[in-house]
Amino acid sequence: MMKLKNVLLVVLISSATAIASVWGFEKWHHSQTAGTQEPGRLPVNYAGFFDGTRAAGPVDFTAASMSATPAVVHIKTKTKARQVTNNLPRGRNPFSDLFGDDFGDLFGGPQSQTIPEQRASGSGVLISEDGYIVTNNHVIEGADDINITLNNKRSYKATLVGADPSSDIAVLKIDGKSLPYMVYGNSDDVKLGQWVLAVGYPLTLDVTVTAGIISAKARSIGINSRQSKSPIESFLQTDAAVNPGNSGGALINTDGQLIGINSAIASPTGSYAGYSYAVPVNIVKKIVNDLMKFGTVQRAYLGIEYAQNGLTEEQKAELGVKESFEGVYVTGLPEGGAASLAGIRKGDVITKVNNVRVSTGPEMVEQVTRYKPGDKITVTFLRDGKENTVNLTLKNRAGNTDVVKNATIIEKLGGQLETLDKKKAAAYDIPGGVVIKKIATTGYLSKTKIQEGFVITSVNGIVVKSVEDLTAALEKNKGTTVKLEGVYPGYESSYGYPLNLGND
Repeated sequence: MMKLKNVLLVVLISSATAIASVWGFEKWHHSQTAGTQEPGRLPVNYAGFFDGTRAAGPVDFTAASMSATPAVVHIKTKTKARQVTNNLPRGRNPFSDLFGDDFGDLFGGPQSQTIPEQRASGSGVLISEDGYIVTNNHVIEGADDINITLNNKRSYKATLVGADPSSDIAVLKIDGKSLPYMVYGNSDDVKLGQWVLAVGYPLTLDVTVTAGIISAKARSIGINSRQSKSPIESFLQTDAAVNPGNSGGALINTDGQLIGINSAIASPTGSYAGYSYAVPVNIVKKIVNDLMKFGTVQRAYLGIEYAQNGLTEEQKAELGVKESFEGVYVTGLPEGGAASLAGIRKGDVITKVNNVRVSTGPEMVEQVTRYKPGDKITVTFLRDGKENTVNLTLKNRAGNTDVVKNATIIEKLGGQLETLDKKKAAAYDIPGGVVIKKIATTGYLSKTKIQEGFVITSVNGIVVKSVEDLTAALEKNKGTTVKLEGVYPGYESSYGYPLNLGND
């Protein structure tokens, strides 16, 4: 009886062991083949990657928010009321041309109107304990008064250090000590899907923090072309809520470091609709340093022409491009430019700048923007399927490596101007003015119909009695078209000319 029990026990144990072995082998085999293609079935697997670890828990934004909000300021601007005139000076209106000057004079010459005082607001970021602030150019452009309010409600008058319409960055200064300021991060380290926070003063509210992720990098949306002929755009795109008033505020990472300056939103309504755009901090640092040191940006140029948003199928057919490529296609090269001198040709595809891979125009612009004229870099490009690398020296807009000086508005006019002598002003029966002694072949004046000898007496209706008055009036209207009014000695009529103080 005992022997029978022992036999049954052995059989039972053996059976259980066999069943367990078969089950274990099936589980192991399934784990080895999961995700592979089986006959008649599509390959499938879970879209997950943990590399031995599981995803971290919820991200806490508290520390980053508390460290950043004291360094983000509220900017309020005021533009004083201005009187402007139309383009119909006395004796030079359509009725004069039809019926003679006497009939035209019945309309009293230039008609004027007053543009009321304008107020606006935005945000800014303190970047030093002694009061330097970075913001957007469009936040402060044309402002007569700039006021800063900190998170603790202390207010300051700000002065403009410098502005760059191309990148939409401006630097302000307030008088203060031991002020809270934000630490620069590294926008090159920013990854798609990374959590970020937008900090600013939207919709006239107090300081506000919103959260989102980086949804794209190196975006170009064409907005800076509104204020510059040579725009710089390589935005960080986020879905953090940004509204009017957020412009100039901070985009920070979860460590509280500044990684961008919020600048624009994509919206059919003017308010937040899902996407916002920030200037990467690595571009901001370069612009800020130049403005503080030189008063103007030392911008370097590679010296190539290229399709801003890549080649369309029609362009590829026209240029004879048959193979696909990842890089920036060179469509032309200005003679004497850095790229041309280095041997780059039309049809080459630029793939790297200083060993940093670039696949789009905005990515290439972002890399070149970090350098100044005279810097030596390497450029890698494809030609006939072969990779080539050349060394070149970047140049400025004028085609050399000199330091670019911050030209005054009077210098940009391109002429020789003098304050009108008081005796001559009395003889001309005017209170004063600025006489244009000579007009250069380049500059704003060369693009008008103004003749040498013209005496400027007003700008947009503002009386001008000296070169200093003229400078002040033009500075307030940089980047716009103004109306110059005045007289030609020996002629009774007054004349008016539009003058475009174009964006650089």
